[in-house]
Amino acid sequence: MQLKKLALSLALAGIALPAAHATNGYFQPGFSVKSVGMGGVGIAFPQDALAAAINPAGMVDIGNRLDFGVSAFEPKRDASLSSNATVYSPQAGQSFPIGGSYGGNDTKTFIIPEFGVNYMLNPTMSVGLSIYGNGGLNTGYSKIFPPFAPGTGVDLQQLFFAPSFAMKVNSSNSIGVSLNIVHQSFRANGLTNLCNAPVPGAPAGTTLSANPAACTDNGHADSNGVGVRIGWIGQLTPTLAVGATYQSETHMQGFDKYRGLFANAGQFNIPANFGIGLAWKATPAMTIAADIVRIDYGSIPAIANGMLPGQLGGQTNGPGFGWKSINVYKLGVAYQYNEALTLRAGWNHGDNPIDSSNILFNTLAPGVIKDHLTLGATYAIAKNMELSFDYVHAFGNSVTGQLPGNFGFTGTETLSMSQNVLGVTLGWKY
Repeated sequence: MQLKKLALSLALAGIALPAAHATNGYFQPGFSVKSVGMGGVGIAFPQDALAAAINPAGMVDIGNRLDFGVSAFEPKRDASLSSNATVYSPQAGQSFPIGGSYGGNDTKTFIIPEFGVNYMLNPTMSVGLSIYGNGGLNTGYSKIFPPFAPGTGVDLQQLFFAPSFAMKVNSSNSIGVSLNIVHQSFRANGLTNLCNAPVPGAPAGTTLSANPAACTDNGHADSNGVGVRIGWIGQLTPTLAVGATYQSETHMQGFDKYRGLFANAGQFNIPANFGIGLAWKATPAMTIAADIVRIDYGSIPAIANGMLPGQLGGQTNGPGFGWKSINVYKLGVAYQYNEALTLRAGWNHGDNPIDSSNILFNTLAPGVIKDHLTLGATYAIAKNMELSFDYVHAFGNSVTGQLPGNFGFTGTETLSMSQNVLGVTLGWKY
């Protein structure tokens, strides 16, 4: 009963907390402090009760345990316009200079909780619950260039509740499934001029949004959805394990308050993703693990469509961020220094989902980071209790593109982002 109360309290807290700007697009590099300390690996190397967020098959290998942690994110996101950049004002009948640098960092630090609990039904079956933030997008520009208004920004939050079941098919193979019950929230501010912008070449009075009143400045809108993740782990040799996992596209209710912004009347589904991984016990004290993950951003119209895909904001094929699907490569090592201390390090490299042809709208979502260096450690503070830590440095990256001339711009824009993360988790084996 106490575990149920703790899980409920964390869930309510998680909904109330803001989400950070994640760094494999808008996905997190990993889904627990231990995993993140190794570059986000975990498909074939489960370490705690957040394993179901990566591969639910791993839950049967971790025993009875509870993990609770928090991570503090500090992203830096900026937009810089070339010195010759201008924008045309139909009202004034002339162009105005807009060159300069603009910081989208009105909120500088974000806190994201994580929680997991696992219970062994018998030596070959387990049930568990993992609660975690999938990722997020957040920008806030107190100073910004037209057509955006001061205070422009977005806030996307996603919280996963993932009950799981895992079992050992035999001594070498485990399978698992988790039901992903997702709550997400979204807010957009400062887009009035963009939503009401005339569409080049369209009949007079046609604006970029089919419903400008449901396009911006309507507070947070909520939606819910359900998906599933399945996985397998096979122990090929005493020192080598492999794994595979697949998460279905999560079909979400539309954001009704923003049915004039995103395609399909505000629908913002979570893309399918899948991956393979391996874990090699190189020595009794050292494990090396690697994962390759594919995130299918390109299948979600609200994410994948460009700024002028053929229909207006909110319609079936309405505008989006122009993101493409990406691959993510993760490599990590764990070294058991002694009975009490385990050290971790990792590298995470992801493709950049944003190309130079969709630069303007991605001022709201500059998810251009590619490379992450991660460090971590676990210290046993008692026989059945441990503290784990991680640090992530997401190296700065930028994308430069031509501002859209058909909307009255000249010049170029450069989007850049970097990020630091600190996390801590308390784990209890019961």
